[in-house]
Amino acid sequence: MPLLKTARLEMFVEERGHGSPVLFISGTGADLRVKPNVLDGPLSKKFRVIAYDQRGLGRTRKPSGPYEMRDYSKDAIALLDSLGIEQVHLVGVSFGGMVALHIALQFPERIKKMVLCCTSPGGVFASFPFHELPDDQNEIERAIQLMEFNDLRHTKSWQENNSSTVEAMIQMMESRLINDHATPEFKRGYREQIRARAQHDVVADLEKIKLETFICAGLHDGIAPKENQKILEKIPQSRCEFYNGGHLFLIEDSGAWRDIIEFLGY
Repeated sequence: MPLLKTARLEMFVEERGHGSPVLFISGTGADLRVKPNVLDGPLSKKFRVIAYDQRGLGRTRKPSGPYEMRDYSKDAIALLDSLGIEQVHLVGVSFGGMVALHIALQFPERIKKMVLCCTSPGGVFASFPFHELPDDQNEIERAIQLMEFNDLRHTKSWQENNSSTVEAMIQMMESRLINDHATPEFKRGYREQIRARAQHDVVADLEKIKLETFICAGLHDGIAPKENQKILEKIPQSRCEFYNGGHLFLIEDSGAWRDIIEFLGY
C-alpha cells in the first residue's frame, strides 16, 4: 500500500491477512522496513492485521512538532476512517500500548477488545525514561545502554561473561539498521515521539476504561516492569499474564501470541 492520505497526515500503512480487523500499534522508533515484523507473525494468519509507521517515524510524514499523545491517538482514528473501518481489535506494544490507552479513553466506541503488551500507564508508573538518554546516541549505542533494561537477566556481569552472545546480538541489531535513521529528519521525528512519551500519564483514568483488556508482559522486562502491569489491572475488565522473556517477550515466548489470538476470539 502506498502512503495513505488521512485527514491528519500521510501515513505509510501495510496490511496482511483476512478476517476481523486488528490495528497494531508499534513501539518507540519503530519502522515497518525492519523485518521481520508483526505482519510476518502468527497474528496475520488469523486476522486482518493493519500496521503503520507512526508520525515522525519510518515512511510516514514528519510534521513539525511538538507532538502530543493525543496526536498519536487521533492519527490512529484518522487511519481507520480512511480505511472505512468502524471498529477494530487494538493491539499496542510498548509505546503503542500507551497510544492504545489514549484511544481507549478518547474513542472507546471504535475498539472491540484491547491488548496491551509491555507498556505502562505513565506518571509515577512510567516506562524507562528514553527522553533522558543522550540526544547524540546512535541506535546501536542506545541498544547497548538499554541491554540490561530490555532484559533484567542481561546485567553488566552477564554481558562480560557472555561476550560472544552480546556480539552476536549487536551484529543482529546492525543487520536491521535503516540508513535514513541517521538523517536529521528521522532524528527529529524520533525526538518528538519520546518527548510526547515523557508526558504520558493515564494512571488516574484507568478505571474509566470499559473495554475487555488483555495485559501481557515479560517476566524480566526492565523497560515496562511488573509493577506497571499490575497498576494497569485497574482497568475493570482486564487480566494480566507474564511470559518468559524481557521487553521482547513476544518473540521469546510463543505462548504470548497464542494467548493474544485466543483472547481476541479467533
